[in-house]
Amino acid sequence: MRELGIGLIGTGFMGRAHALAFRNVSAAFELPFTLRLAALADADPVRAQACATAWGFEQVHSDWQQLIDNPKVNLIAITTPNHLHYPMAMAALAAGKPVYCEKPLAVSLEQASAMHLAAKAAGVVTRVGYNYQHNPIIGLARDLIRNGELGEIISFQGEFSEDFMANPASPWSWRCEAGHAGGALADLGSHLLAMARYLLGDVEAVCADTQTVHRQRPATAGSPEQRSIAVDDQAHALLRFASGARGTFSSSWLKHGYKNHLSFEISGTQGTLAFDQERLNELRLCRVGEGGFQRLLAGPNLPGYAAFSPAPGHQLGYNELKTLEVHELIMALAGQGQNGTDFEQAFEVERLAAAIRLAAREQRWVNVREV
Repeated sequence: MRELGIGLIGTGFMGRAHALAFRNVSAAFELPFTLRLAALADADPVRAQACATAWGFEQVHSDWQQLIDNPKVNLIAITTPNHLHYPMAMAALAAGKPVYCEKPLAVSLEQASAMHLAAKAAGVVTRVGYNYQHNPIIGLARDLIRNGELGEIISFQGEFSEDFMANPASPWSWRCEAGHAGGALADLGSHLLAMARYLLGDVEAVCADTQTVHRQRPATAGSPEQRSIAVDDQAHALLRFASGARGTFSSSWLKHGYKNHLSFEISGTQGTLAFDQERLNELRLCRVGEGGFQRLLAGPNLPGYAAFSPAPGHQLGYNELKTLEVHELIMALAGQGQNGTDFEQAFEVERLAAAIRLAAREQRWVNVREV
C-alpha cells in the first residue's frame, strides 16, 4: 500500500468534520492507501497547534501556501470561508495536487469556471463537499428513480431551510458578505441544487425571487453598531428540468424550528418519493394503488451503511456521511471510482445558482446556458 499525506486547511466546524472523516475512514473501510495526517494550516498558530494535537496531524502551518508546498502532503482539503477557496485551490492545482474543497466551489461563476478548467488541465482528482449525496438512502432514491419505480418523473419540490439566522439580533458574519458568497442560496441552497441535479439531471431554465428580510445586523454579538446586509435571507425558484419535469426550489435561514431541513418530494406517473435530512435514514414511498406512503429504512443492504452498522434502523449520522464522501474520494484517487461531485459538476451547480440570481434580478425566465 502507498501512503497518502493529508493536508487540511481550516479548523472550524468543517475542518473538524474533515479531520474526523479522515481518521474514521481507515477504521470503516479497507483502503488502497495508508493515510497520514501530514499537516494542518490555520491563520491562528495557537489554534492550529491545538487542533493538530487533538486531531492527530503531524505538522502545523500558519501559512496555507506552506502546507501546499509541503512535500509530505499529497491531498489538499480546503475548509475555509468561501472567498478563500479560489486562491487555495488554484495554488494546489498549480502544484499538481488533488483538491477536496468544501462547498460552494467559489464566490463567483468566473472563479468556479477557472477552477474547473485548471483542474481539467492539471488532470488531478477534485471533489467538492456535497456530502448529503453520499447518504446510502439517497443512493436508494436515485436507484428507484432510474429503475422507473416512479414512472416518468413530472415534478420536484425541494426545500433547504434552517433557523440559525432567524433572530434579527444574530450578528453579522462572513456569510452575510456578498463578496464571500454569502446568503441562504449559497450557504444552504447550493446543497439542494446539487441534490436536484444528482437525482434528476440538468436544470434547463429557472424563474426566481430572492429577498433580504433583515437588512441590518449587529456588527458583533450585542453590539449597538449595525452593519448593512445585501445577501439573500431566502430564495425561491421555479425549475424546468431538461428531462421535461418541473420543479420548485426554496431556501431560507430564517425558518423557525428547522435545523437541517434539506427535503424533497419527487413525483412521477407511478408514484411519489419523499426525503427529509432531519430524518436522514428513511425515505417515504407511495406507488400507484398503495393508498398511502410506506417508510423505507436504511440498512446494511445499502452500499456504505454496513461499514458502520450491521443492523437496519440503527442509523447513520452527519459524520458518517462525511466519511463515506472521503472514502469515495480516496477510491477515486486510486482510480477505482467516479462517485462524488468534482469541480466540473460543482461549476454546473454554481452556474445554476447564478441563473437563479439573474432571474431574480431581472424578474424573468433564464435559460441556464445564458450564464
